Amino acid sequence: MNADMESFVPLTFARRGVQRLTRTDTPAHDTTFLVGLSRAFYWKSLLDAGATKSGSEIAIKEGLHHSVVNELLRLTLLAPDIIGQLMAGTQPRRLTLMWFQRNRLPVDWQAQRNIIASFR
Repeated sequence: MNADMESFVPLTFARRGVQRLTRTDTPAHDTTFLVGLSRAFYWKSLLDAGATKSGSEIAIKEGLHHSVVNELLRLTLLAPDIIGQLMAGTQPRRLTLMWFQRNRLPVDWQAQRNIIASFR
C-alpha cells in the first residue's frame, strides 16, 4: 500500500531588513517561561500556606540563589490575561522569561498590558 502523504504547515514569510523570517500561524509555547511561571505559583502557595517563611528559605531548599526565586515570584503579579496569553502561546515572541527577569514590571495590570502591547 503506497499512499502519498501530505501535510500543511501554515507559514508566512516576512522581511526584517535583509533577513527573511518565518512566521507560523500556530501558537508558540515558551516552555521555559511556563516552567518558571508554574514554579513561581507553587512557591507562592508554599508562602501563603506558611510552609516556608521566605523566598530565601525556598532558595535554600531548591538549591538556587535567592534572587532567582524572588525574580520568579514576581511573575505571580502578572495580570490574568497576560498569563492566559502565555498559557495559550500567543504572547509576543520577544516576551521571554529572561526579559521578565531583567526588567521590572509595574504591579498595575493596565500598565503591564501597555508594556506588553508595545512588543507587538
